[in-house]
Amino acid sequence: MKKLSILGSTGSIGESSLSVVSKYPERFTVVALAAGGNLDKLRLQIQQFHPQLVAIHGREAARRLAQEHPNIKVVGGQSGVIEAATYPVADCVIAAISGAAGLVPTYHAIREGKQVALANKETLVMAGGLIMDLVAAQGDPDRLLPIDSEHCAVHQCLRGEVPASVRRLVLTASGGPFWNHSAAQLADVTPQEALCHPTWEMGPKITIDSATLMNKGLEVIEAHHLFRLPAERIDIVIHPQSTVHSLVEFIDGNYQAQLSQTDMRSAILYALTYPERISSSFPRLDLLKVSKLEFQAPDPVRFPCIRLAYEALRAGGVYPIALNAANEVAVAQFLEGRIAFHTIPELIERVMDETEPMPIRSLEAVLEVDQSCRERAHRVLAGP
Repeated sequence: MKKLSILGSTGSIGESSLSVVSKYPERFTVVALAAGGNLDKLRLQIQQFHPQLVAIHGREAARRLAQEHPNIKVVGGQSGVIEAATYPVADCVIAAISGAAGLVPTYHAIREGKQVALANKETLVMAGGLIMDLVAAQGDPDRLLPIDSEHCAVHQCLRGEVPASVRRLVLTASGGPFWNHSAAQLADVTPQEALCHPTWEMGPKITIDSATLMNKGLEVIEAHHLFRLPAERIDIVIHPQSTVHSLVEFIDGNYQAQLSQTDMRSAILYALTYPERISSSFPRLDLLKVSKLEFQAPDPVRFPCIRLAYEALRAGGVYPIALNAANEVAVAQFLEGRIAFHTIPELIERVMDETEPMPIRSLEAVLEVDQSCRERAHRVLAGP
């Protein structure tokens, strides 16, 4: 019985993780839940999964939950989320908090020796070197396993392979709702249109990142850290069917690809049961219904976020942090209708251009740079 702590339990990955738990009650049990502000959804999860510890961002919400559930330990604020991430009873932490907020609790979970199933891209984008050093110090690279469908696919393709035999990774992108739009059409995109993803159901932030293709840029940085490959050996292709989740090309010219239904529960189950594979009742891919598999090169002119992500990765140090911070500010502003779709990459590039290079040697430094870049982004938006 694997005991789970789920960070971001009321988000899309958190809910998918709980769906996996409910399918396999003989294998998994939930000992801790951490959520943002969706109190009603969290209440339902408490009733169904009976955790020992619950963390919620707001301290007033924590007080109310504590009154409702006197037999459960309820904690609030970031310290509460860290407590859920390091809960002694938990064997495995599912890190599914969206955005930079997921970094600190994930860092502490790894430092405490927890196995981490990682769905939070920003952890490795912002602090990949620090995180992978922590994993290496544990002496077991499988203490950190990716849940992102693309990185889970690469992980499966590399099982049993010698690292020196890998020529490159190819991350597939659905392209989002606008991959075939012209520059003129992109200028008039609304938040409502951008939130209509053609193949995946995700939270609003990652859905906008998919529309700008920043999501894929972040995944390139994440793949660099997970699989120890340089930027020039990690490529992106547009694959609208979202059937091939990633590919690995080997030095002998052969490829391996991982295919499955667009259902995050498959990747979650893989991470939670690795190195075992178990029988699944989740929807299966019907090859006879796959009419075609298309692959196209992304257009860096219409989607400059890809170029910016590669530039940040190659520059290293503070630049991936600046990229992510400015993107989070820009996406939030776009969702509120304050800026246009094309302003998202423009703001990111401006913030990166105004960021001074420096190495990153501590979590505290990461957080300081993140905060300063967010402030810079808001100043840029405010104008002269």
